[in-house]
Amino acid sequence: MGKIEWAMWANEQALASGLILLTGGIVGVAGQFRGWQFAAYAVAAGFFVCLLEYPRSKRSKGTSVERSGQYCFTVCVKAFGPLTRNYYVRAFLHAAICVPGGFMLATVLGCVCLGIASLIYLAAAIRGEHWEPILPKKQETRKPIESIKQPPKDPPPRPAIADVRRKHVDDLEAAAYDNPMTVTDE
Repeated sequence: MGKIEWAMWANEQALASGLILLTGGIVGVAGQFRGWQFAAYAVAAGFFVCLLEYPRSKRSKGTSVERSGQYCFTVCVKAFGPLTRNYYVRAFLHAAICVPGGFMLATVLGCVCLGIASLIYLAAAIRGEHWEPILPKKQETRKPIESIKQPPKDPPPRPAIADVRRKHVDDLEAAAYDNPMTVTDE
């Protein structure tokens, strides 16, 4: 049985919780609820979490499927170095971000989900996982096989021997085509 990669689950959980936190913050600000300042904070925090969590990490084994448009976010996350690559830092960062979201009903769900993602990141860090960027692979250009110099000139089906295919012009009787049916012009 394979080893579970906890960071993959934490990434999905944190991205979903960032979207939930962002949505709850927008609802709180638009509704002008009491303590709407916490909702404004939740909008900014949810946006930050989504930017941080959008690029997927490279898996240790198997294939790594990147999200569409992930490359520009990968460059940004990679630029911060150990602050974003280390899962201990991410665990404590998400735990700190989710605390103010608990003071308003519209953002509580996003806060709880982000707290769960923080615990999963802590489990990934304890197991020694870290974030690796998925970089695009260089496309290998295949050279054409040198044995094929020119494309075939005769339409298919082609006999195997070249001499059988072509009729020699010097032997006109053999090269002539006899039509078995008579053609009359009316």
